[in-house]
Amino acid sequence: MALARRIIPCLDVKNGETVKGVNFVGLRSAGNPVELGKAYSQAGADELVFLDITASFEGRKTFTEMVTRVAEAINIPFTVGGGINELADVERLLYAGADKVSVNSAALRRPELIEEIATQFGSQVCVCAIDARHDEDGWHCYLKGGRERTERGLFEWAREAQERGAGEILFTSMDHDGVKTGYANEALAQLADNLNIPVIASGGAGKKEHFRDAFLLGKADAALAASVFHFGEIAIPELKKYLHDEGIDVRL
Repeated sequence: MALARRIIPCLDVKNGETVKGVNFVGLRSAGNPVELGKAYSQAGADELVFLDITASFEGRKTFTEMVTRVAEAINIPFTVGGGINELADVERLLYAGADKVSVNSAALRRPELIEEIATQFGSQVCVCAIDARHDEDGWHCYLKGGRERTERGLFEWAREAQERGAGEILFTSMDHDGVKTGYANEALAQLADNLNIPVIASGGAGKKEHFRDAFLLGKADAALAASVFHFGEIAIPELKKYLHDEGIDVRL
């Protein structure tokens, strides 16, 4: 029996407040992370993702105190990412209240980090986040919050992350981020076909149909979104009822 598809709000946090941009730039404030997290937990979100979006770029540690405050306010699984470079970072965030950690830039630079996390804490703790853009020569992975291109291809890196022990792939299409025209469903479906771990879709949600398409066309296991939730464009209970009516298995 297939697992229910998950709806995951994402808190992109910078300097202690939630922000949202388009194509990774032009950030505007979206509110207090603790209050938003609590509201999403109460609204029926399946999980919450908290990303300290400038931690890798600025080379500092994720704001641990904020993680603790969010964790205390919610009762759903909680994934935290940003500036995780070593096992001590993972341990600190799990101790602060995270259930999973999301690794991105550090794992691309040192893929062994995925194995270390999976060995020490279990694969279920390790989410490999991939920010990728469809360039002229195909899908490429980017570092440092989308600032720096690598020569790693999306699909081969996702497969390697799985082989090294990642429990999930969180794939953000940089081309689709914040533009609200739908997820990168072709790439999502290719990931789903190539992997046997869950794939979380990220980047592009603008209306309820986009979530449906991510599940049906993109074969995603979960769909992550930010601005449509933060700015009240889509309510999670309404979204879940819509998906249920479309024949998609969700937790109501």
